[in-house]
Amino acid sequence: MAGGARARKNAPPREEVLAAAMAMIAERGLDSLTMAALGREVGMSSGHLLYYFRTKDELLLQTLEWSEANLGAARSALLSRRAPVHERLAAYVDLYVPDGPRDPHWTLWLEVWNRSQEAGPEERDRQAAIEGAWHRDLVALLAEGVSRGEFRTVDADRFATRTRALLDGFSIQLAVGLPVLDRAGILDHVREFVEDGLRPGPAPGM
Repeated sequence: MAGGARARKNAPPREEVLAAAMAMIAERGLDSLTMAALGREVGMSSGHLLYYFRTKDELLLQTLEWSEANLGAARSALLSRRAPVHERLAAYVDLYVPDGPRDPHWTLWLEVWNRSQEAGPEERDRQAAIEGAWHRDLVALLAEGVSRGEFRTVDADRFATRTRALLDGFSIQLAVGLPVLDRAGILDHVREFVEDGLRPGPAPGM
């Protein structure tokens, strides 16, 4: 009993374990992330990790949530800058799109969503919360652009939904390494879509 208590007391903080998991994905790929390998990385037994995370699915989801919290802080800093809304929108898009094939955050995101077919309601709610944060920030940014006259009047929620569908489609292709478009080409397509849809003036086709 005392030995177990000491082991838990000396265990690395949760954030350190999650950071180590993310680093392993970035350096060696998702297949390298086993409980045993992660345990060796942080000096814990795989049994100890299971004590904290219960399953590998839970470890992956918590790692994704940790990564998203970091991205959320970066996104908030970008979107709160004193800059024209269209510049902040471009920064949002740049942060959203993966850096390239095997981007660790997107690799993890895709794995968690693939496993979500077997997830329970609580896990699905947590996944939806991740998506909801990105969506709300984009809706707020679009609404601000409309109110400032930088963008034509649009339904911010509907336009955000379409924009994120476009971003997701391109981002998945890039993250898995499909030889369709490089990152610069993707950003150019999204920029054109946004400009065509938001440029002040008559709506397209009028």
